[in-house]
Amino acid sequence: MHSYQEMSKEELLQEKAELEAVYQKYADSGLKLDMSRGKPSVEQLNLSMGMMDVLNSSTDLKCEDGTDCRNYGVLDGIREAQVLLGDMIECNPDNIIIYGNSSLNVMYDTISRSMTHGVLGSTPWSKLDKVKFLCPVPGYDRHFAITEYFGIEMINVPMLPTGPDMDMVEDLVSSDPAIKGIWCVPKYSNPQGITYSAETVRRFARLKPAAEDFRIYWDNAYGVHHLYDLDQDHLVELLAECKRVGNPDLVYKFCSTSKISFPGSGVAAIAASKNNLIDIKKQLQIQTIGHDKVNQLRHVRFFKDIYGMTEHMKKHADILRPKFEMIIDTLERELAGRDAGSWIAPKGGYFMAFEAKEGCAKAIIAKAKEAGVTMTPAGAPYPYGKDPRDSTIRIAPSYPSLEELRTATDIFVACVKLVTIDKVLEGK
Repeated sequence: MHSYQEMSKEELLQEKAELEAVYQKYADSGLKLDMSRGKPSVEQLNLSMGMMDVLNSSTDLKCEDGTDCRNYGVLDGIREAQVLLGDMIECNPDNIIIYGNSSLNVMYDTISRSMTHGVLGSTPWSKLDKVKFLCPVPGYDRHFAITEYFGIEMINVPMLPTGPDMDMVEDLVSSDPAIKGIWCVPKYSNPQGITYSAETVRRFARLKPAAEDFRIYWDNAYGVHHLYDLDQDHLVELLAECKRVGNPDLVYKFCSTSKISFPGSGVAAIAASKNNLIDIKKQLQIQTIGHDKVNQLRHVRFFKDIYGMTEHMKKHADILRPKFEMIIDTLERELAGRDAGSWIAPKGGYFMAFEAKEGCAKAIIAKAKEAGVTMTPAGAPYPYGKDPRDSTIRIAPSYPSLEELRTATDIFVACVKLVTIDKVLEGK
């Protein structure tokens, strides 16, 4: 297959004419396909329906320690839930606070608390002239939305195949006390599906921040979200690594069961050092008497233990894997050797990133929209929605059926080819 760069103007125009005929057929067919967000499909949601049957009006709603889950109390979550989520994120249950249904909510609270009351006695961020955050890019748009909402200046840090550019992270963190944190999705990252290397995690643990209140916001959203049973990425556990090198307070680790059970009714948690947990609980005991213990118990009774959760996640993988593989096969077949973009085949998570030619992402997404395929807006994986190269496109395969996704991928590929050919023709 020839690169578009190598083709003559006449060859490009002929290919363009053929593609436009194919594209027009799709555009005229009235399709409405949504690949914009990483929502689990109905088929995936159905996997957890048994959770609705584990508790009923005759069920004993007491925990192993005698706690009645119907009543007030237990600020940091029932013990069984701490153990289950501790196993899920490879943390000691003593280091975990169980929250409500959303890890995003926990992250928002953590930023908000830092703004109003500071971190471990340091100056509240709202009283400082400047507060900055490092943002590995491309990254998770909802992370960036939180820091933007609070007026925090965001600094782009390029993602490498091993994770964020740690030379840049180390340099900035050690030299600028206004930098208070960094957003991370360390395993099967959103959107590229990259897992941070062991060296990257160890360098994170050994950071020497100029700011005493600097924290790593470690959003381990996809820790158990493998696509394959054996071929899986491994992530070094950061909390233990930080403790081991004498930096125990450096990290907040977030997680939830949102894409494991029901996204709107899961269980979220934060894991941190003893000092950080004491600091967090000062706010938490004012904010709530305790989160939904009945839902925590429901999750524990359904999954039983980490083995039960692992087996459950294999069922998710069986649904997701064919979708990812179909997209990768299509991209390989249609675009490999065309010099029209690049991609990484992830081993887990919920997203893929397609790296189009510079200046093409907005045009590709707009063209797909005209043909009935809605994708994440161009620029979304960057702070302020500004992709400096206009090249990153996030692909979310989970929600559509395999057949719908096949059609959407064919349309996407046609759009990539058409926009790339136009870009190359500009230079001929």
